[in-house]
Amino acid sequence: MSEIVGTARLGKRTKDLVKRLKPGDLAIIDHVDLDRVSAEELVESGVRAVVNVASSNSGRFPNPGPLELVRGGVCLVDAPGSDLFEHLSDGETVTVRAGSLWRNGTRLVEGVELTEAVLASALTGQQARVTEALEAFADNTLRHLREEGRLLTEGIDFPPLATKFRDRHAVVVARGPGYKSDLRIVRPYIRNFKPVLVAVDGGADALLEIGLRPDVIVGDFDSATDAALASGAELLVHAYADGRAPGSERLRAMGLPFFTVAAPGISEDIALLLAHERGAELIVAVGTHFNLVEFLERNREGMASTFVTRLKVGESLVDAKGVSRLVSPRIGVWPLVTFVAAGVAAIAVAVLVSPALRNVIQSLGRSFGNALGL
Repeated sequence: MSEIVGTARLGKRTKDLVKRLKPGDLAIIDHVDLDRVSAEELVESGVRAVVNVASSNSGRFPNPGPLELVRGGVCLVDAPGSDLFEHLSDGETVTVRAGSLWRNGTRLVEGVELTEAVLASALTGQQARVTEALEAFADNTLRHLREEGRLLTEGIDFPPLATKFRDRHAVVVARGPGYKSDLRIVRPYIRNFKPVLVAVDGGADALLEIGLRPDVIVGDFDSATDAALASGAELLVHAYADGRAPGSERLRAMGLPFFTVAAPGISEDIALLLAHERGAELIVAVGTHFNLVEFLERNREGMASTFVTRLKVGESLVDAKGVSRLVSPRIGVWPLVTFVAAGVAAIAVAVLVSPALRNVIQSLGRSFGNALGL
């Protein structure tokens, strides 16, 4: 069996680790139920192998993340419970061979390589357990619904912002599954409609990467880069319901002005509600969580706020993929040919039914023939 040699890069927060990975590196992570967003970013980083000291696919729900990683050409080894973070340092040269990680000829951990066939089979089997996962998910959600639902339906006390939403479109960009491809889809729409750009934490960097600057950034600011925070956007720190706002410490240290809003739920809910309550005519969601698997990937104790938010803003909320079908249709050659043919046919019919037009055409034809000496 082939072996993979590379530089070890360790990180217990995958979304932070991917920012410093380079092609050829071997990523050492601690990520239960590796989600699709992290899988996409690991593939894009160019890593050759990933060793996870947690279970990449616990079986709690149908999780396509590990399968997407392997299909992207990355070797994935699970070694749940191992103490690699204690015995391996960042930057050391290591080797992955036969499901084990080696350093200087010494095996550090014996794990299991997750192949495409194994992961695909597991995913199929997990689909049958969706009902069980949904019941547990619903129980957690209902326990939180009374408190979070009341707070959200009664409204959130948002601070005054300079950015105006009234009668404008708004694009809310979150770091969710497929967010980069979603952004590419809506670029023509953004160019044509000039919507308010609201980023959820790391979504700000996604906007900057394609040459766009966010108008507002919402979140706890644990994943947005310093460059994004200093881009000139208004900053809205999502605080806990009791008023604690850990993200504010980072902004104070940077000397950046910010506002704080205390509310239940996740930051993307706050961003959607901000656009809705400030009068946005249409809200386009990029990378936000819409289906059951995406909700389950979050592994939160209930997602009541997300359900209530979707119900509250539903009439003005559309997904980015839907926008591409509405405002950027691809016109093929044959529809244009048909249009031209219809125009020619209409002229021909008009000539046939109108003696005056027929006489004009015949006269023009004789003049044209005389000019050519025919």
